[in-house]
Amino acid sequence: MADDLDARALVAGVLRDDEEAARELVRRLYPLVAKIARAHRPRRTAEEDLCQMIFIRVFQKLQQYSGAAPLEHWVSRIAVNTCRNALAAEKARPELRHADLSEDEAALLNDRVSAQSDIAPDEQIASRDLVERLLAALKPIERFVIDMLYLQGKSVEEIANVTGWTRTLMKVRAFRARQKLKQQLVRLQTEAGYGRR
Repeated sequence: MADDLDARALVAGVLRDDEEAARELVRRLYPLVAKIARAHRPRRTAEEDLCQMIFIRVFQKLQQYSGAAPLEHWVSRIAVNTCRNALAAEKARPELRHADLSEDEAALLNDRVSAQSDIAPDEQIASRDLVERLLAALKPIERFVIDMLYLQGKSVEEIANVTGWTRTLMKVRAFRARQKLKQQLVRLQTEAGYGRR
């Protein structure tokens, strides 16, 4: 929202049960909430469902908004925490096996092992799918860290501000997640026979 005074006026209207203010607040915040939900959505949760969950939490906590920080920052924190909770609630996933890969993903894995060239345009979809599968094999919190740090390009400081984690905790979680991704990839390569000498 461009104007903090306008945001505070909308919040005050919502707290007075003004339905028009509530609709306007949702309209203004929806692009931000949808972007966060899209980036952190558990595989089994629809984006729209996650957005609704986030807005429910926002409206439940709205009386706690002090106005000390911009409304977008406050809502972002609620959105990220709601996504984290949804990820944590998701069942643990089985490890990814080479046999689980599609033909395109298996070919891409073979190509990445045998050559270090740039990804061709026709391989980009298979590459994205392979990354999704590797991320899906991580614990929800590890997937969240990798997504924020490497796929969205957020800094350690930015993630710490949004999540409330310390920089040290953030770095430890990122390191562990990278190690697990590396182990998954090595195991896939070994299963396919690419790692054998």
